[in-house]
This record gives sequence, structure tokens and C-alpha cells, in this order.
Amino acid sequence: MKLNNELIEKSVPLLVVLTLLVISVGGLVEIVPLFFQKSTTTPVAGLKPYDPVRLVGRDVYVREGCYNCHSQMIRPFRAETERYGHYSVAGEFVYDHPFQWGSKRTGPDLARVGGRYSDNWHRTHLLNPRDVVPESNMPAFPWLDRPVQTSDIEAKMKALRAVGVPYADEEIAGARKQLEGKSELDALIAYLQGMGTQIKSTQ
Repeated sequence: MKLNNELIEKSVPLLVVLTLLVISVGGLVEIVPLFFQKSTTTPVAGLKPYDPVRLVGRDVYVREGCYNCHSQMIRPFRAETERYGHYSVAGEFVYDHPFQWGSKRTGPDLARVGGRYSDNWHRTHLLNPRDVVPESNMPAFPWLDRPVQTSDIEAKMKALRAVGVPYADEEIAGARKQLEGKSELDALIAYLQGMGTQIKSTQ
């Protein structure tokens, strides 16, 4: 029997089955090859897993919803690379679970923000953005000036190791000590200061 549009549109089960079939085939064609493409699975030169401080900072970044306004994906276009720096490369993010590329830019892209400003600038900016950028509409984050949560750091690192992040036993065992005396603000700044620095060091 030849299928026609009217028959498909009037039969909900048939429409659902055909929709799932199209999505499945499209997904396989688009996604599966990426798992076998070396450039998307091999770390760039010099890339290391997040140390415990930066790992906690990344969790703060995600928890506070920073990705809602800031992407971490510079497209390979002149207008982008002249403003932000080298375009984003998949190999920079192989240890990110999940990665923070995104496309929303209420604020600037942060993919190459590491080393662009001092720690003090970031601290002031996070506590009251308008002190350094008067026209900013970014909210202030004064509550980040509090001690980091350390009780679950070993479990986080073990979970990441289970999905391929190469943490050694000694790194996991010493993680809590590295977080002693650190605030969430310190951790977030450490995360920001590491963004995009691997490509900078290899250019």
C-alpha cells in the first residue's frame, strides 16, 4: 500500500512511528561518526583534567546558571575570532561532563577568558559587576564568598573517572586538602582563569 500524506497525518500511531524512525536515522548519521573522529575524542596538547578547585568552580558555574547568559563556543568566523580569540576546538572539552558550549550570549563568550583579567578583577566583577563594567546587566553573586563544600569531592572525581577522566588515586585522595580554606568565589575564579588556556599555550 502506498503511503500518502493524508493517511500519515490521520493516523497518530503511524505518524509517531515514522517520526521516531526519521529522528533515529538522522541521529545515527549525525552523531555516531563523531565517536570515531579523532579530533572530537583526543585531548588537545597540554589538556589536563580539572584540579579539585577548578572542578568545584565549574560546579558553581553550572549551579548558578552562568551558561544561561555565557556561551563557551567561539565559531570559526573572522568576526568571532577577532573578538574572542582562537575558535573552540572539541579536543579542549573532552573532560567536560557535560560540556558548556551553548549559544546564548546575553553576556560575552567566555571560552578564552582565562588570563584575560586578574583574579581581583574577577572577584570584584562577581561581587558587583557594575564596579568594573558600569553598563553590565549581570547580577551580583555576593553569596559565593563562603566556604566550598568538600564532603563529596572524592565521589565526584571517582564518578568522572568512571566516564573517562584520568584521575589518579593520589589526586582523588588529596582533593579535600586542596580545597581547604577556599571559598566558592575562589573556586569559580580558578575555573574562569583556566578557560581556553590550552589552545593559547599551543599556538
